[in-house]
Amino acid sequence: MTLSVLPTYYYRDHFVEMMQFAERTYGEILTEEHRAFVACFHGLSHDAQCLLIRMVNRRGAIFNRALFRYAEISDIQAATDALMDCGHVRALASQDYSAFVACLTKVALLDGARAAGFGSEVRASWSKPVLVDFFVARIPFDAAVEHCGGESFVALADTRPIEFLLYLYFGKTAENLKNFALRDLGVLRTNRETSFGARFADAKEAHACFHYSQVLDRIEIRSAEICEKAAVDILEGPERTTEYAVDLAGRAACQVGQFFERQGDKDLAERLYRFGGSAECRERLVRLLHARGDKSATEDLLRRMIDDPESDDEHLFAADFYARKFGGRRTGLCTDLLRTGRTITVDDTHRGNPEAGVAGVLRRQGGQVFFAENTLWLSLFGLLFWDELFESGQMTSGFDWIPHCLRDRTFRKRFATQIDAKLMALGSGRGMPIVLRTVAARWGRLNGIFSWDHVQMAALRVLIEGTSASGLAEILRTMCDDFRGMRDGFPDLMHVRDGKVTFVEVKAEGDAIRRNQLARLRQLAHAGIPTEIGRVDYRFDPEQDYVIVDIETTGAWSSGDRIIEIGAVKVQNHEVVDEWHSLVNPQRSIPARIVQLTGITNEMVRDAPVFSEIADRFMTFMGDGIFVAHNVNFDYGFLSYEYERLERRFRFPKLCTCAGMRRRYPGHKSYGLGKLCAIYGIELEDHHRALCDARAAARLLNLINRKRAEETPAPPVEVAA
Repeated sequence: MTLSVLPTYYYRDHFVEMMQFAERTYGEILTEEHRAFVACFHGLSHDAQCLLIRMVNRRGAIFNRALFRYAEISDIQAATDALMDCGHVRALASQDYSAFVACLTKVALLDGARAAGFGSEVRASWSKPVLVDFFVARIPFDAAVEHCGGESFVALADTRPIEFLLYLYFGKTAENLKNFALRDLGVLRTNRETSFGARFADAKEAHACFHYSQVLDRIEIRSAEICEKAAVDILEGPERTTEYAVDLAGRAACQVGQFFERQGDKDLAERLYRFGGSAECRERLVRLLHARGDKSATEDLLRRMIDDPESDDEHLFAADFYARKFGGRRTGLCTDLLRTGRTITVDDTHRGNPEAGVAGVLRRQGGQVFFAENTLWLSLFGLLFWDELFESGQMTSGFDWIPHCLRDRTFRKRFATQIDAKLMALGSGRGMPIVLRTVAARWGRLNGIFSWDHVQMAALRVLIEGTSASGLAEILRTMCDDFRGMRDGFPDLMHVRDGKVTFVEVKAEGDAIRRNQLARLRQLAHAGIPTEIGRVDYRFDPEQDYVIVDIETTGAWSSGDRIIEIGAVKVQNHEVVDEWHSLVNPQRSIPARIVQLTGITNEMVRDAPVFSEIADRFMTFMGDGIFVAHNVNFDYGFLSYEYERLERRFRFPKLCTCAGMRRRYPGHKSYGLGKLCAIYGIELEDHHRALCDARAAARLLNLINRKRAEETPAPPVEVAA
């Protein structure tokens, strides 16, 4: 991708764009301080405006003006003087000492120490951080400025007005305009196809959210000094008048509280958790009180969380903790639920992707299976409520992808009438037309809720038409109330059999059920939508389809050479059940050495289909099979690259007959296909033709699978669901 060249006055123009947006959209929220900054900025010379924005965009707040070199600024000295006159820039002060010396080179620090009379105390072997610490501890600030060229340095003055304007625009704390650059260089996509509205309704909300967002931004650096300052800023922070401000303050209080809890300051941690008041803070407070032995306070808090939970997740935590600590139950709800799951035998080749293995088993049993997890539900939510989310001014700038009403939990309140009407339509069988209208009108429009690549229309139709209408409406209504809490944790698969829809959460050995997954399973069950847990038991599965593939190519370079022939054999229960073969037109000449090796000539492939014409047929033949080949990465790599050219996904579990024979039949000098066939009496009359080689590799697979079957222990006793 070729990046664009930024215009000369790029940064200034975008800074003005940002200010104009803030003035136009948030005029009533801006204070006199912000209006004064805007007026002062407009009164500056063009050079001074450009220099201020350049300084804001650079890292840190201390600058050596001797190093200023900007093409758009004609008189750096005059611009600097103008910024100092109006107070945007100032001379260095004692509070800048550490930042100032950190800007200097090691050579400048050594020379400055000697000039200040401390030459005998410093060592050239010291690292720069050691020198910086020495300066701050031993050399007076004025001496350092005098002997290290401090008169050339300046510092940015109070940048809070700028930061607040950027916050109104971007919705998060930002100290520069790098997002504009990323957008206009083509690196960052922005939302340019919707209407925008204000992020905040009033000044109190805006300033409170800005305050707590700044705290959250600072505490990413978990130092004691920063967290101590953050604790004061949280406990003495502005009034929280909206759910969004409450949420930001709660997140900050929880993070800082955990820091002090680890440091041993339990009292301060408790104050922060109580102040935060979020579900996460209450959970930490429960654990803290219980660890301190205050059982009465713990039990009282748990009862309140059970009686009035913020979410289903919080209710599950409180009920589970209460039962284990005060009700005599020894295991948690997640563990209990996992033990009730149905055991599903999956071929151990599916390790790393158990969901695909379970899907294949369920399909072989006569069911229809869709990969659902969160994408199916998010797609339905976004398509059903598209107009309310993206066409009603809920996006607050081009850099936003998720409507602010979902972040601050006001979506249901703002659009109660429209939401209820659509949920009623869903219940009366008119939900699918709403989805189809959105798809027809908005297909491909970027958004922050779902990806169009993951929209499965067949799965959506099954979900809408094959599940309880009232139950589906109940889940969607909960998503409207608390999108952030409901955007993940949904079961992996949607299984349809005999017209009945069941959601399946797949758990392999060693996997645990997370609390959000438990909450979703319970919500679905409560809504009348059947769910179950599939506990994966990895072992050799003779019922599994194995597709043994061999390809012939124009050469060995998968990203440059092309396929000229594909042969595939399907094996189940050690028996060949189907075969597939095709020559492929590589759309280039076949080298003479390949013709000599394979016997495939240019005349033979001239009228053969190109790969795109057989891609669907080969994928259908693969089905839920395991991809098997001799030296599997060669064949798999070529095929996956062909599908990548078509912008299609090619992903199957792999099994290599070469590696499998080495492991289970050791001792041979060579494990080439021809040598192994000679050793084990396998017919290979037309070596280096795809179908012949695939048939031979299938015989090797059967040798491997018989060994695998001998190694497989007896299956466990299945637990009834």
